[in-house]
Amino acid sequence: MQRSAKALDTIRWLSRKLKPNSDFVEKNMKIERKEATLLFIKTVVDSNELQKLIIKPFFEMDSEAHYEAYLQSLPSQQEVTSRENLMIELTKGSVLVAVSGQLLLFDVKKVNTNNILEAAIETTTQGPQYAFSEDIQTNVNLIRQRYHEPTLTVEMLEVGSKSHQALALIYDRETVSERMLDNIRQNLKELKEPIIQSTVELKRMMNKKKYALFPKMMVTERTDRVVYNLSGGKIVILLDGDPFAIIAPCVFFDFLSAMDDNYYPYFVVKFLKGIRYLGMFLSLVLPGLYVAVTSYNPEIFRVQLAMSVAGSRVGVPYPSFVEVLFMLIIMELLIEASVRLPKVISGTATTVGGLILGTAATEAALVSNIMIIIISAVAISNFAIPINEMNTAVRVMKYVLLAIATVSGVAGLTLGVVGLVMYLTHVNSFGEPYLKLFVQKKANENEGI
Repeated sequence: MQRSAKALDTIRWLSRKLKPNSDFVEKNMKIERKEATLLFIKTVVDSNELQKLIIKPFFEMDSEAHYEAYLQSLPSQQEVTSRENLMIELTKGSVLVAVSGQLLLFDVKKVNTNNILEAAIETTTQGPQYAFSEDIQTNVNLIRQRYHEPTLTVEMLEVGSKSHQALALIYDRETVSERMLDNIRQNLKELKEPIIQSTVELKRMMNKKKYALFPKMMVTERTDRVVYNLSGGKIVILLDGDPFAIIAPCVFFDFLSAMDDNYYPYFVVKFLKGIRYLGMFLSLVLPGLYVAVTSYNPEIFRVQLAMSVAGSRVGVPYPSFVEVLFMLIIMELLIEASVRLPKVISGTATTVGGLILGTAATEAALVSNIMIIIISAVAISNFAIPINEMNTAVRVMKYVLLAIATVSGVAGLTLGVVGLVMYLTHVNSFGEPYLKLFVQKKANENEGI
């Protein structure tokens, strides 16, 4: 009877706390000598599952003891830890059943976001095409379908003091570094934000250095990328309600690798990687190099090329760095417009806008013809970087090198590039050197039972 009184007191407490919600339901079921009470929030509960698993068996069972034994056997039963935990679980879609003085909690939440999406950002010409969904259980299922190692471990946590978002920490306990795992666990425990809605937001909060430019964690939508990184000893973080996963730690070279590299022949992969590194270097250096050569060190060019560049700038009324900065800002505006506009018109609007602006600026002698070539090459080179976080970092970093080249020419630009490399050698990602080749550890061969 003491447990019954405690259960009744808990039900009254939950009813008092949740009564202001119009979608809160407290339903008493009674027939003959059987009685049970249900507490749930109807807008987040799957009514069909509730009827099939909880309500219908109550009227079919012979006694409360049989009904309680049936409920205890359900795999969707959850552990009851505290009143506050009960209230949070009810808001997530759980149902509390009070029967025979016992409080039993079951997960029957309504899921509208479990549709598997196609990869829209990290597309490949070969290999798997499906990406994650917005339901965390579906995403864990997708990973387990591709990674059948029994050492794969899934830890369920919560983040957000108000949102209480479910978070999955996934790793292979045979290959993961315990020091790195403890580092990430501690990082997650220290989060104090009340609302966390996306993995990108979570990644930013986990980065302790507020002004760090280069990414240390990768956000991906691809299940195959996640599986490859799990086998290499990395840690994957999934957040409920977001179709992206966080991979940590990541080093510089990870951000220049595409999933196509796993599906193409060896020499094709090496060629494509070389193109990407060349694109990144051109995107970083080309604007500053143009200013440095035209304004400080024209002797670097052959005489014919130097005369051609000087001739193309005849009539341009301001220094070369103003010309470059003007065109770079126009290019950034076009990129932002292509992202913000509806997909139906974004490609056409930005292409036409770029052509019109480039032609008009050249004819008005605001920029030189060679400047149009430089800016086009920078834009194309920047998009050769496969991961968006590194793409954005390079876009910002080229302005720093441009400023250095504007002040001190080719010598300053060279020192700027060397300084960037020296800075990256001192960066670490959860204890891993940033300029390190992350060698995947081979999983141990399965032993016989």
